[in-house]
Amino acid sequence: MSSPLISRFTALAAVLALLPQTGHAQSLAYGDVSGESADASGDASAPGGNTRTPRVKLTPYIEAQQVVFAELQPGNEVVTYSIIAAGVDAAIRGRNNEGSVSVRYERRFGWGNNAQDSDAISGLARFSSAVIPNTLSIEAGALAARNTIENNGAALNNGLNFGDSVTQIYSVYAGPSLRTTVDDVQVSGSYRLGYSRVDSPDAIPVAAGQPAIDLFDESVVHSAAIRAGTRPGDYLPVGVGVGAGYNREDISNLDQRVEDLHVRGDVTLPIGNDLSLVGGVGWEKVEVSSRDAVRDPITGDPVVGSDGRFVTDSSAPRVLAYQTEGLTWDAGVMWRPSRRTALEAHVGRRYGSTTYYGSFAYAPSARTSLNISVYDTVAGFGGQLNNALANLPTQFETVRNPFSGNIGGCVQAEEAVSAGQGTCLNGALGGVRSAVFRSRGVSGSLAINAGRLSYGIGAGYDQRKFIAAPGTALAAANGVIDENIWLAAFLSGQIDRNSSFTTNAYANWYQAGDPLAGDTRGLGATAAYYRSITTKLTATAAVGVDGVARDNLVDIWSAQALVGVRYSF
Repeated sequence: MSSPLISRFTALAAVLALLPQTGHAQSLAYGDVSGESADASGDASAPGGNTRTPRVKLTPYIEAQQVVFAELQPGNEVVTYSIIAAGVDAAIRGRNNEGSVSVRYERRFGWGNNAQDSDAISGLARFSSAVIPNTLSIEAGALAARNTIENNGAALNNGLNFGDSVTQIYSVYAGPSLRTTVDDVQVSGSYRLGYSRVDSPDAIPVAAGQPAIDLFDESVVHSAAIRAGTRPGDYLPVGVGVGAGYNREDISNLDQRVEDLHVRGDVTLPIGNDLSLVGGVGWEKVEVSSRDAVRDPITGDPVVGSDGRFVTDSSAPRVLAYQTEGLTWDAGVMWRPSRRTALEAHVGRRYGSTTYYGSFAYAPSARTSLNISVYDTVAGFGGQLNNALANLPTQFETVRNPFSGNIGGCVQAEEAVSAGQGTCLNGALGGVRSAVFRSRGVSGSLAINAGRLSYGIGAGYDQRKFIAAPGTALAAANGVIDENIWLAAFLSGQIDRNSSFTTNAYANWYQAGDPLAGDTRGLGATAAYYRSITTKLTATAAVGVDGVARDNLVDIWSAQALVGVRYSF
């Protein structure tokens, strides 16, 4: 293993170690086929956050697999791989602490001249700890994912994610959250520090005449907000509030910067027991700026470094790419007929144009959860990924690809999540271009636990309109619109006391605004069977198929099969 990879694995492990070992994670039902529980203590029926004694699950494991990979198109080569993996799935739910984590490292050994050795790290974690119960808490999260990068900047989460055109994505955030009451005034505030990084692949095939894709490198995000408000009937017949916020993202590619400063006043007018009209007026200033790349003294072309990215000219002046300042407003409705149903829908003006956003959460029972979110934001890749990570629930199960070991784009929430939260990362992970963008889209998921069966589906649409400064190396990206439609589904269940199965399917339609890059369509499905040999040893057999159809490059289709064993401690 290379020293940079060791360093990043160590850093990720250190971050995850700070999150008390958390997550009943992963729909690959390795630890559960025996019917035994790893709960240390506590009442399993008690709701999260109200247990007197915390429930803790901790399942470290090691795993060995043998994989056969058959290329179906454009060639017919067959190669085999041996995989050694280690990981941990854990969860905690208590009065003051709750969270989930699933992290895995694997080493792949190729057999034959064309089978490459490789390493892979994947993981997902969310944690919340109450420093002062019901007042001050610390929120944190981390992600490590491995995706295939296409010539148009699309990032596909499939079974092909090893080899030259693969990138490793990391994201982490942490910060305090405050919620208290002064007399009848509710005061809330938060701060979040985030970091994201994309380790670029060795090579990305591009069409003839198409320039190399400028991939995102890394960014640091600061996000702070504060609000004070009253409920209807406390002082006035209507609820009133005032708040302010500041967001900043610094992107290493050409020293891009996004700054957003805003203040806002809002009013809530009840028109029934469960329905309210809401509206707000405020002021906002948003700026996007960057520097240019170092230029070749002879040709004037921007210089590209050994990592395939433009070399930033730190002595060049900062150039403004986008600026809007002035009045913002929105109006909408809030409908909350019960604790299991919540709807918010808003329309207004922001970023110099009309904006729409909102959310819907519906949980008719503890076994069913439907969540839909509509969003509109200006950010870089790292900022949007950090936001999506922060919106995940703290209690979840991850869905993993049995061949790559990578986490899926959606998680299974263990309980209904609140309006405004989400359970999928697919939209944020859809593309890895470095330029800042305005992102508008919708994401939804439905998950059902029907006793011996669990199944669900996630789908979404994400549009990115890129923003770049004129006269810089990224100028050609300004105004380009990329669109991504994605779909993910799973079905898992218990066959008998000692065996279980999982099936997963995904589809992506990525339409690039660059005609030279063309569109990409990804499609795949896997099915796995698990058999408990002893209470700690589980055997696995799986099959899968993956395909990528591209406008300007050859299509790729492959089939895979594996057998393996896992020992859970």
